[in-house]
Amino acid sequence: MTRQTLWATTALVAFASPLAAQDAFELDEIFVSGALTPTDTTRLGRAVTVVTAEEIATRGLTSVQEVLRALPGVSVSSAGSSLTQVRMRGGEANHVLVLIDGVQAAGGDGEYTFSALETANIERVEVLRGPQSVAFGSGASAGVINIITRNSTGGSRAEVAASVGNGYEVSIFAAERGEQGGLSFGAVRSVDNGYDYSGDGGEKDYTNRLTYTFDADYQVTDSLTLEFSLRNSTEDYALDGSNGSATSAEEYVVDDPDTTARRTELLARLAARLDMMDGRMTHELAYEYTENERDLGFFATLTEATVLDYQMDFALDGLDTDSADQLATLYISAESDRSSSNPDYGRDTVSYAVEYKGSYANGLDVQAGMRFDDNTQFADSTVWNTALSYTFASGIRLHGSAGTGVVYPSYFELYDNYFPSFTPGTSNSQYNGNPDLTPERNRSFDIGIEIPVMGGAGLVDITYFNEVLQDEIQTEFVSYDGDTDTEIYTFSNQEGESTREGVEIAGELAASDRLDLRLSYTYLDARNPDGSVEIRRPKHELSLGATLDTFNGRGDVSADLRHVSGNFDTQFWGSYETLELPAITTVDIAARYDLTDTVSLDAQVTNLFDNTNSDTWGFANRGREMSVGLKARF
Repeated sequence: MTRQTLWATTALVAFASPLAAQDAFELDEIFVSGALTPTDTTRLGRAVTVVTAEEIATRGLTSVQEVLRALPGVSVSSAGSSLTQVRMRGGEANHVLVLIDGVQAAGGDGEYTFSALETANIERVEVLRGPQSVAFGSGASAGVINIITRNSTGGSRAEVAASVGNGYEVSIFAAERGEQGGLSFGAVRSVDNGYDYSGDGGEKDYTNRLTYTFDADYQVTDSLTLEFSLRNSTEDYALDGSNGSATSAEEYVVDDPDTTARRTELLARLAARLDMMDGRMTHELAYEYTENERDLGFFATLTEATVLDYQMDFALDGLDTDSADQLATLYISAESDRSSSNPDYGRDTVSYAVEYKGSYANGLDVQAGMRFDDNTQFADSTVWNTALSYTFASGIRLHGSAGTGVVYPSYFELYDNYFPSFTPGTSNSQYNGNPDLTPERNRSFDIGIEIPVMGGAGLVDITYFNEVLQDEIQTEFVSYDGDTDTEIYTFSNQEGESTREGVEIAGELAASDRLDLRLSYTYLDARNPDGSVEIRRPKHELSLGATLDTFNGRGDVSADLRHVSGNFDTQFWGSYETLELPAITTVDIAARYDLTDTVSLDAQVTNLFDNTNSDTWGFANRGREMSVGLKARF
């Protein structure tokens, strides 16, 4: 592993070279959902990355998947404009739990499908790597992505933004906050003319998305607060079919201008918080609802999940729970989920969890927790985790964590019995579910060091991680029916252990009073129990970026380079070989200029050099695209 990461180490050394830094780099106090209660990132022992709205705007990132592509430990792969998968530390896409404002986005079944998830009206994106099942339950085996939308802060504010490029996007946001509470409303219309992801010059596959968000809170008394949030998205999109009888890449993706689909998402949360004992004890009761529907015309699926949870926090040191250095938490949750694809089946889980967080005067911070799930469909499960952080007087911080996670089989894997090819006249695939599947289980540890560089002008974090997945669910070929030209598959738990290990490096540096640099690198070795490489998990991912203040302080220019190599994928045609994809190197640039104190102009160019690239065999990624936009704040 040392030889393969030599070039990344060279980049790290160059990054930390003795530039004449003018401003000291300071970490903002950011609290993330890294446990049952929010935790300061500078005290959290678990690996976490936070991308703020300011950084998103400065770098011209218009979708959440663009935000995730440049982060350590995260692998993003697209099989067309309507299907983007996100993996962490070598886990599967359904091992990553996606939350929007703390509410699960996938409806309790399988992975969340990223497509046109826009960054407009997003406050920040939190990414926690490693098992997080104690706080978040099934699906958080490899990590959690929590997308936090904007809400009301102080006073009144409003914002309108519009951009044009390969389509257009219009967004509005308004918020009002008074002494007893606040409310906010946001809306985004995003129309993407798309691109031909078959790569053969055919028709473009568009995406049209409309999202509404509403958030409100009200302080009924000095001790009782009510909160409500709602998010609704509707997405219409075009997609192509795939040819199961293909013998080459050119034959695999079939252009079909008549195939369209719709995806709708509804997320809601209602909560009440009660403070007692002068704030030393808090109780929160919350109801959450998620509904996802995907309609392909000939095949529609509706999944829904409801969660009723109760949480009690108690400050052991006599302070209020928001500022306590010693905090104990009890959590109880009742969750139900259903899928229209299998209306005769449902899953119910009652969970119990406890957690302790402690911060000590000597620089030591401790987080530890345990969770027990009582399930109706599977064997009950118990998961745990612990994390430590220690900060020396020099500013160097050691951090590490260990724990276990669990992922339940999906309805499709358990009960489905048929899934046709998208393209009539080609071979079909029949999937027979296996109700005897057991949950996938992950155990993990990581250890890292955070080092101030250049006299505090920057920070570099290096983390080693090691994860072992047991009972990984695989697709298994059963037989071929020549009369109906149908391949028959089922699902099974693999014997043995799937291993993942690697190194994550993240850094940022205020090189001068005008120039900021950033770096992210991941080395990953992910293997199946038989020693073969896991597909769509690149061995090397490197991101380098810079932002320069320009126009006499009225604007800035950013550039980001991304390099990916060592990515293997299966060619689903011919002899179904698993081969390495060509390396990817892309460059994106963005610029922003303040026309007035309240109106700004921005522009972006993605894939500046129009490099041909692909994350998955048979599917092309976007070429060069440009956009220009205006934003007005009131």
